[in-house]
Amino acid sequence: MERNDRSLDVITFGESMALFMPAGSKGIAYSSQFERLFGGAESNVAIGLARLGHAVGWCGSLGADPFGKIIAKTLRSEGVDVSRVKFSSEASTGLMFREVVAGKSSVYYYRRDSAASRMKPTDLDSSYFAGAKVLHITGITAALSESCRETLKESIRIAKQQGVKVCFDPNLRLKLWSIDEARSVLLELAAEADYFLPGLDELKLLYQTDDFHSIIDKLKALPGVCVIKGGDDETYLLDGGELSSIPYFNVDRVIDTVGAGDGFCAGFIAGIVRGLPLAESVRLGNLIGSMVIQMEGDWEALPTWEEADAVLNNIQHIER
Repeated sequence: MERNDRSLDVITFGESMALFMPAGSKGIAYSSQFERLFGGAESNVAIGLARLGHAVGWCGSLGADPFGKIIAKTLRSEGVDVSRVKFSSEASTGLMFREVVAGKSSVYYYRRDSAASRMKPTDLDSSYFAGAKVLHITGITAALSESCRETLKESIRIAKQQGVKVCFDPNLRLKLWSIDEARSVLLELAAEADYFLPGLDELKLLYQTDDFHSIIDKLKALPGVCVIKGGDDETYLLDGGELSSIPYFNVDRVIDTVGAGDGFCAGFIAGIVRGLPLAESVRLGNLIGSMVIQMEGDWEALPTWEEADAVLNNIQHIER
């Protein structure tokens, strides 16, 4: 698969997995039919950015199996460059199952020794970074294996060498590793980021305190911009030691919160790439996140730029 000649705005990589959900309202144990989808934090962000009109590449590792092939095919159909995706004949694409029972969502992962967990620094093509504006990475990749952790560090080194800004979402997943294991790794990566996008609950765990002011003081020691998701009806922006807040967009009904954080990241990065002020980039992130939670799916509800712009400018929808 050849990369097109257009320079990429954003590069990202990580684990994308096949996703199965019961086709009806029954739980996994009592369902005989399942809907096959896929999801992954970084690939979700890539689709979001592509729909918002940006040139984005996702260069993860997949199994050379039907799941890996349909994931790459779907990403490509969404406008994401997958020319650097690697297919492994020795390891499979990870799987996850999700169910909603009595209003509670549960996810079960089958990703041990997946193709993505075997990513290594030499898989990265430094020329692929040329001309990009942002590298987006998450802590999920760091949790998969030691080689994945080293791949993340190498991607940061390449990005900095080529003048590419680093955006880091810790995406703390305690099903993958303990907080004690995660803390030092994620905080080390945060210190390398130009844009650090944690959730407030994640920060409480990473810094071992519930005190908001203490958390902010610790974040002020980081060199980059910090955007704190998950406040009370607002997102916090910490830039140059100055703290401000940007309100959420209200929605009438929340359908599915999965993918909201990835939608935020896509909107925020889109604002950065477009040259918007930081506060406006956060506002755009808030908007995309609010649109995602109004539909089921990891990435299916991510809007196009025209759809997002219509909400931003309060353009009334006219059905013809």
